[in-house]
Amino acid sequence: MLYTEIMNDNKDFLTLYKKGKYSASKYSVIYVRPNGRPYNRLGITAGKKVGNAVCRNRAKRLIRLAYREAEAELPVGMDIVIVARSLICNIKSTEYCNYMEKYGVSDINRMFRSFSFGKQRS
Repeated sequence: MLYTEIMNDNKDFLTLYKKGKYSASKYSVIYVRPNGRPYNRLGITAGKKVGNAVCRNRAKRLIRLAYREAEAELPVGMDIVIVARSLICNIKSTEYCNYMEKYGVSDINRMFRSFSFGKQRS
């Protein structure tokens, strides 16, 4: 991943859930928040409701693949958490990659632009 590091700290996930913006779909929920760094941080979660360990790992692999393919189109300097939903286990990888290209990237860009960056001069 070019501009991305992995987010591991639970405190960062909780802050993003509380203060970030989100976009929900039938396959995943995407949380976004600016981080003020010259790179993105990505976190992926798949809870027990998604399925057994095989389903959860496949869901995370699909999300990682779709993110890797769409990474060049995303703005730099934000935290992203993608939470898998149970329907993601029943689709092919190309379907989720197409979803991420078509809707996910535009949702992330829209949410990232909606954050106000300090006081704006008039």
